[in-house]
Amino acid sequence: MSNWNLLAEKVLIGEELTDQEALTVLTCPDDEILELLNSAYQVRKHYYGNRVKLNMIINTKSGFCPENCGYCAQSRDSSAPIQKYRMMDKDTIIEGAKQAARQQSGTYCIVASGRGPTNRELNIVTSAVKEIKENYDMKVCACLGLLKPEQAKQLKEAGVDRYNHNINTSEQHHKNITTSHTYQDRVETVNHAKRVGISPCSGVIIGMKEKNEDVIQMARSLNVLDADSIPVNFLHAIEGTLLEGTNELNPTYCLKVLCLFRFINPTKEIRISGGREVNLRSLQPLGLYPANSIFVGDYLTTAGQEGSKDHQMIKDLGFEID
Repeated sequence: MSNWNLLAEKVLIGEELTDQEALTVLTCPDDEILELLNSAYQVRKHYYGNRVKLNMIINTKSGFCPENCGYCAQSRDSSAPIQKYRMMDKDTIIEGAKQAARQQSGTYCIVASGRGPTNRELNIVTSAVKEIKENYDMKVCACLGLLKPEQAKQLKEAGVDRYNHNINTSEQHHKNITTSHTYQDRVETVNHAKRVGISPCSGVIIGMKEKNEDVIQMARSLNVLDADSIPVNFLHAIEGTLLEGTNELNPTYCLKVLCLFRFINPTKEIRISGGREVNLRSLQPLGLYPANSIFVGDYLTTAGQEGSKDHQMIKDLGFEID
């Protein structure tokens, strides 16, 4: 039995990886990548079988953000030529849910740029959510920035199932990515959602000049946060952002990261998110051996793979849509 299979066995009996074992995953020799993927797949299969969860995003408000996140085209410091618009109306958000249903998406993600939602924005979202929940059998996830406790309560009462607020990077690397809010601000928002009974969704962006130790810390922090859903984004560096020109990733490293997140968060939904098309490239299907979820359609300011290709990829793997 290979050392990689021993890791899977360890995880499946409820033991945690040591830091050294976690580092070994991220530095796995490329000629052992299939063995590593098979090991992570044993864990994924135990909890999720061959099912794949589909999520779709609607970007309900683009640009005009006062935060200075270095990866984001919507940041106040970005000169990226993106489409900018204020909050969509309720009917447009509901129409997006119809598209999500057509794509067989189990979760519809309502996203808005900004530090946090205004009362008007929150009212539009909650009004839309109530109608969506009446008409469609899907989960609704909101991602509206930093939340106050009473805002979390309002979202819960409207029927929001999940709230996304990514930690994005490790606590120690956070100041290198943004200074307009703290790492703790982000953690607190996730906790506000949890306290009112909304399922917490929190993830990361890989490839922002962090070290392997930061990646391990991210995975462990999300385990402590007990995030039910973990989107793993791979930096798609956009011209005009502070991180433009950053290109640290390759497909096999991305696969190792997904394996690590599966080992450290074995029971959780691990979602291959933004940047999968440009970073995993032709190895995208292999990502579904450790991960059990993907976004379909476009992301916030970048285009995703055409939906029918994702459905075909899942079918070709012998997997099924959850």
